[in-house]
Amino acid sequence: MQDKLTGTALTFDDVLIEPRYSTIVPADVDLSTQLTPRIQLKLPVLSSPMDTVTESGMAIALAQEGGLGVIHKNMSIESQTEEVDKVKRSANGIIVDPVTLPPDASVATARQTMDESKVSGIPITEKGRLVGILTRRDLRFLEDNSLRIAEVMTSGPLVTATGTVTLEEAEKILMAKKVEKLLLVDEDYRLTGLITIKDIDMMRRFPQACKDAQGRLRVGAAIGVFDLERAASLIEKGVDLFVVDSAHGHSSNVIETVKQIKQKWDIDVVAGNVATADGCRDLIRAGADAIKVGIGPGSICTTRVISGIGVPQITAIYNATQAAAESKTAVIADGGIRYSGDITKAIAAGAHVVMLGGLLAGLDESPGERVLYQGRTYKAYRGMGSLGAMVHGSSERYRQSSGSVSNGKLVPEGVEGRVPYKGSLSDFLYQLVGGLRAGMGYCGTRTIDQLRTEARFIQVTPASVRENHPHDIAITQEAPNYTAEYSSVDKR
Repeated sequence: MQDKLTGTALTFDDVLIEPRYSTIVPADVDLSTQLTPRIQLKLPVLSSPMDTVTESGMAIALAQEGGLGVIHKNMSIESQTEEVDKVKRSANGIIVDPVTLPPDASVATARQTMDESKVSGIPITEKGRLVGILTRRDLRFLEDNSLRIAEVMTSGPLVTATGTVTLEEAEKILMAKKVEKLLLVDEDYRLTGLITIKDIDMMRRFPQACKDAQGRLRVGAAIGVFDLERAASLIEKGVDLFVVDSAHGHSSNVIETVKQIKQKWDIDVVAGNVATADGCRDLIRAGADAIKVGIGPGSICTTRVISGIGVPQITAIYNATQAAAESKTAVIADGGIRYSGDITKAIAAGAHVVMLGGLLAGLDESPGERVLYQGRTYKAYRGMGSLGAMVHGSSERYRQSSGSVSNGKLVPEGVEGRVPYKGSLSDFLYQLVGGLRAGMGYCGTRTIDQLRTEARFIQVTPASVRENHPHDIAITQEAPNYTAEYSSVDKR
């Protein structure tokens, strides 16, 4: 039997990080990390591409905090593309491609465009030259929707600047002129961009936001194997990152998909999931810019008990990072994280970033409605391998054909359930990040890379796991960052 055993593997509850001498206080740590050669995060957190976790609301909120959201693919190409577009248009430094209309368009068209594009004002151009601006204020008391825009727009004098204006200069102009939009033009008065006071305010509120070169929030999107049509549509809307999403990333289909994407487009690609060093190496050779690690550790995943396959997560992370170190490729720890301390452990094992699903599912920004059950508020959460998710399109992720859906012969690798409602992402991240900062302070590590390379583990016993949690007390007031109901302590 020994020739069949490759060794002992560990997960989060099996280890603790040893404290070390420290001159670092939590407020001094730097949480920035490199996800891909082109994308740096100020917060080492990604949201999982699950249909009860990440759509545009979650992606916007997380990017504002310095992380990155990955839009799930359990929807039509058009719907996923629209979700990406919502993120890219939600905040801008300088809007280089503002929505415009011609002066002979109708007021009805303008109202529809404003509603669809979620904008409060539209520059009016004729053959590229700026001739006016139409805002909701111009339309407020207007009843005749058949009027031409030229009859109701503001045509002059317009508040403009050249494309070389800085955001600080733009803010001064907007304040002095008491307007909310600054139109950017060239020497021929052709529209080249737009700056809004809303975007300047957002930059002040979220200085750590994850943004692209144009000042737009970054966003990722999940795609399936060989789904190049979806990929092309997403690229048109400016998606920053693809996640080739499969339950078994160490497969020929995933490897070939990564190769095809990298050959066709200049875009960063995350591939997974894997749980071994060999899987990590093969995806890196295919061109993946970051590797997602985790086979079966998620709270809603049954892959390990249904298929008998998997590697406990701490060991899986460590093995993958040993292989990824050769090319300095980032590793993403995906699954199994229940407390902020698990994030510290995942990074200490070598991960550059963590991907969160269940921890984020109960937040305001996740899709789905709140439900009341036995006096407590919950939100729905399901695995992408659950029967409900597979029926709606995720069966391909688990290598099950569309025919399996039509004839009802699906083999789920996940469950459906509910998680406690937790409020807003901002408040929740404050606690989550606070735990990571505390852990780095205990380790004496100021940066994520130092935590990855300098931290040391000790293996613990089941008695130690029980000792880790509150004990010998009836908790009367839960802390904002701890829930005993979902701990792994044996309560018998």
